[in-house]
Amino acid sequence: MNNNAQLSDISEFHWMMDMLQVIDVGIVVLDREFKVRVWNAFMESHSSKLPSDVREQSLFELFPDLDEKWFRNKCRPVFDFKGRAFITWEQRPYLFKFPNYRPITGTEDFMYQNITISPITNMVGKVEYVCMMIYDMTDVAANRKRGEALEVTLNELQEKLAKSS
Repeated sequence: MNNNAQLSDISEFHWMMDMLQVIDVGIVVLDREFKVRVWNAFMESHSSKLPSDVREQSLFELFPDLDEKWFRNKCRPVFDFKGRAFITWEQRPYLFKFPNYRPITGTEDFMYQNITISPITNMVGKVEYVCMMIYDMTDVAANRKRGEALEVTLNELQEKLAKSS
């Protein structure tokens, strides 16, 4: 490989790593012992935990409220069968209890999250890591809750009108 090709590869690697830091999605890579290998800027911003402080640390020690047995079971098929796993805010409002970062305009105390857990394989195809992508679904959840509250109010008004007629 010549120097130009090496520089091109390094440049491409650099912009890909930079992209992981600037996207508005949490990226966490865990090894088979559930130790953090990657922690992007989204996660740093919402958890107030620096990547250097979480790297090589157990996810369960960093977040003791996380249900370890449940989460290990959720990740097992990802590690064992190279499948994806999904956690939606309707099933479980959050995995990481981050505060809502829009306290003035937001009506929720914490961030609702959708999470995708994907396998990351080594060069021989064995899954060594899982990548979690954490999406902020707070606006969607808040809108749905407001819609449901309006529906209840509307039904109550309809019942009152029916009784008074």
